[in-house]
Amino acid sequence: MAKILSIETSTGVCSVAYSENGKVIASKELFQVNSHASNLTVLIEELFAQDSTPEMKDIDAVAVSSGPGSYTGLRIGVSTAKGICYALNKPVIAIDSMQILTQPMVNQEWEASELPIVFCPLMDARRMEVYTAVFDQQLNKLEDISAKIVDEETFVKWLGSNKVVFFGNGADKCKDVIKHDNAIFADDCHPLAKNLAPLAERYFAEEKFEDVAYFEPFYLKDFVATTPKKKVL
Repeated sequence: MAKILSIETSTGVCSVAYSENGKVIASKELFQVNSHASNLTVLIEELFAQDSTPEMKDIDAVAVSSGPGSYTGLRIGVSTAKGICYALNKPVIAIDSMQILTQPMVNQEWEASELPIVFCPLMDARRMEVYTAVFDQQLNKLEDISAKIVDEETFVKWLGSNKVVFFGNGADKCKDVIKHDNAIFADDCHPLAKNLAPLAERYFAEEKFEDVAYFEPFYLKDFVATTPKKKVL
């Protein structure tokens, strides 16, 4: 039975969870943009201060979202996970944020349809661009993670022969563009640490660990720093 600390920081939500044998025992979430740097370690401390959780030294591994997503959020989450693993000599488990976002969706009850259902997470990546992938109801990846500029033709391949469930923080901006009858939009869906639990348990059993020294997040696109324009008086 694995005792796992999970960390999810790929979007504006900062969250942590503690699980045993794939079951979530305790979790903490903060829906506050740009809060990761100042609040992640605080959430972890609060998590292990609860009566339902053991001392942090007794965990078996740390699971963390590996991306894609927010450059800063991923960097903070992964560096924190690696720091804990170094200090406690524990393995690190990396799970992509598209899987984390999709995991709770495949377990929901969906209206019966003659067409198969596939799941398409949409993570906001500025303007009309999103990070996305496609999964079946067993969470098998049907299309690899990519960055797409969304227009009415972007998902026609899948919409023609499937019911496609769109969700994530990039879904809202796509509603006015994706008008196909087979499109379903699910609201209020975020990648959360508690959703790592069953995935992390499976990875732990299969010993799918990352090299703590060399593991880096999957940013997908290079981070581009911008310089503010000079003010003209």
